[in-house]
Amino acid sequence: MDLTDNAARTHTTAPAPDDTPPTLSRRLRLITVTATFGGLLFGYDTGVINGALPYMTDDLGLTPFTEGMVTSSLLLGAALGAVTGGRLSDARGRRRTILLLAVVFFIGALGCTLAPNTAVMVVARFVLGLAVGGASVTVPVYLAEVSPAERRGALVTRNELMIVSGQLLAFTSNAVIARVGGESGGVWRYMLVLATVPAVVLWFGMLVMPESPRWLASKTRFGEALEVLKQVRSRQRAEAELAEVSALAVKEDQERLGGRQDMKAEPWLRRLMFVGFGIAIVQQITGVNTIMYYGTQILTDAGFTSDSALTANIANGVISVLATFVGIWLLGRVDRRPMLMTGQIGTTTALLLIGVFSLALPSGDGRAYAVLAMTVTFLAFQQGAISPVTWLMLSEIFPMRMRGFGMGVAAVVLWLTNFTIGLVFPSLVDGIGVSNTFFLFVVAGVCSLAFVKRHVPETRGRTLETLEAELRTRFS
Repeated sequence: MDLTDNAARTHTTAPAPDDTPPTLSRRLRLITVTATFGGLLFGYDTGVINGALPYMTDDLGLTPFTEGMVTSSLLLGAALGAVTGGRLSDARGRRRTILLLAVVFFIGALGCTLAPNTAVMVVARFVLGLAVGGASVTVPVYLAEVSPAERRGALVTRNELMIVSGQLLAFTSNAVIARVGGESGGVWRYMLVLATVPAVVLWFGMLVMPESPRWLASKTRFGEALEVLKQVRSRQRAEAELAEVSALAVKEDQERLGGRQDMKAEPWLRRLMFVGFGIAIVQQITGVNTIMYYGTQILTDAGFTSDSALTANIANGVISVLATFVGIWLLGRVDRRPMLMTGQIGTTTALLLIGVFSLALPSGDGRAYAVLAMTVTFLAFQQGAISPVTWLMLSEIFPMRMRGFGMGVAAVVLWLTNFTIGLVFPSLVDGIGVSNTFFLFVVAGVCSLAFVKRHVPETRGRTLETLEAELRTRFS
């Protein structure tokens, strides 16, 4: 079946006008800001290794292989955390799961800070990864289920904004700590310990936030779901939305729609999961996290000194934040699918030029700044288009009763792809060089573009319930 039906041929239900009173809009913004501290932690904990690794390498005696293990152990933990967090959020609730993740974030960050050797560091990074993976699933789902349809794109992608803000915070604090601490032993520990602060903020903040109304409805707790909706909608709209959500919850309960067994019994769910897997892989095989995790080393290889590379790497964080603002603005105005394809064309071109410049230009300032310009261009397309669309679409496409499970399994694929790339990248660079490594990502980018063009559906402009009905029809 050709799954490329475009938005013009797809029936959409226009969302109701945003008639939310200002007080309720402020409440919705507060919920969004509080929950997205999980995204801030996601960003900081994945980005901090970028600057900490060179100092950690000397203190812990890391080899290229153990560098890859320290970096990628978080990603392996994130794969397990994604599926566990997804199942837990379906069973126990989105809010409770985020509270638990805040505790795991704190424990993991503290363990990394105090690690006396490589083995303990790998274990602590794995624990931290459990929280990162759980947050990558639970926070977008929570935001999608709380948001009105016409604001869902903007609000869910605030989490992506917090992720890149966390990475910028990591890059900036790394540079400042390195300059203040110089070459003193253990300077990397100060970089890592800062992650405990937002973990505390997230835990205390979520204590006073409501549960997802759609999760409450999926558990037939309709009265509580209505009370939550009335916190962020007008009364009339809350009642109308609850009626739609409740009808779907009853239907899914009758069909026992909720997990792995249903995928075996329902071909349309298997096809939908295939699309989810593809979207997850597409986001990772751009090679984005080679720049997020090894950006400082890439810039050093291009010709910067170590201190200059740390400072120059801040530009990557700044452009990521600015591009995400642009992405949030675009998501309210353009369709998701063409935005994703545009991002892929931009990132693939930038990677091709990084490889060409690394190969063709002599070592020195010219090559260094040319590579920096292309990493900034790459991140503009990645963070302005691909990443926000990825997390948004994964939070939208799965049915209500298995939304956490479905996104969790897709996120496992995402994190395992990330893990594989993070593990082999240092060895690839060591074995075939920077240029040839990035040329491999160019080939992957071309394949990804073909997948999106053929298989990924449009999701903009529907309520989650309308979208579910459309996808059921499309993939059946």
